Amino acid sequence: MNSYRDLKVWQAAIELAVECYTLTGKFPKEEIYGLTSQIRRAATSIAANIAEGHGRELTGSFLQFLRISQGSSKELETHMLIAQRIGLIGEYEFGQMAARCDEIGRMIRALIRSLQEKQ
Repeated sequence: MNSYRDLKVWQAAIELAVECYTLTGKFPKEEIYGLTSQIRRAATSIAANIAEGHGRELTGSFLQFLRISQGSSKELETHMLIAQRIGLIGEYEFGQMAARCDEIGRMIRALIRSLQEKQ
């Protein structure tokens, strides 16, 4: 692996962030500093922390940033649940996003285990 861009989990996180931008673009303008901002920041944080951790070139640092990324995935899922419950997104959209967060979380956990085994 030469670059974080080669990581499937980073690629999936980028796709998720793009989907979040598209989805929140339909939110009411009064949410721009509320859930829109929170969802976008949590979504971009997943991929950004994977990249930053990889760039540190130390396994311990990479593991730390992967855990932060994992936390951002749970944060995103929570914001999406709130958005669904207050009627900003439908149940189907929430289900799709929750499934994506879960998939990325599993990928991050697998990468964490793989790196821990190499230590």
